[in-house]
Amino acid sequence: MFFNTPKNPSRLKKAVYLSAATILGILLSFIVHAIIEVNYLSWAQSRGRAVAFYGGCALPPWLQAALLVLGALGGFWLGRFWWRKVYIERVWAKRYSSRKNKLKSPH
Repeated sequence: MFFNTPKNPSRLKKAVYLSAATILGILLSFIVHAIIEVNYLSWAQSRGRAVAFYGGCALPPWLQAALLVLGALGGFWLGRFWWRKVYIERVWAKRYSSRKNKLKSPH
């Protein structure tokens, strides 16, 4: 089975993995941005307040940029964490082999 063949991960694989994690962080920051904006607009509407729009968005530009940067950094650091767990420490392989040994050993 392919679980038992440890290979050293390549630099390209790590670059693709970290890029994908960073993109995922950015996409999640867009979702957080939308949730914050919808809640802010409904709060302002319930209180009868006027909302200033910044190019089609109700959040100030500094907050938009901060959410984007935090999403990218969070995705990158999360990618680094899981890269270490999956490819360096190989936690999944250790758990898989311990389960496999438990199934093989007679009681």
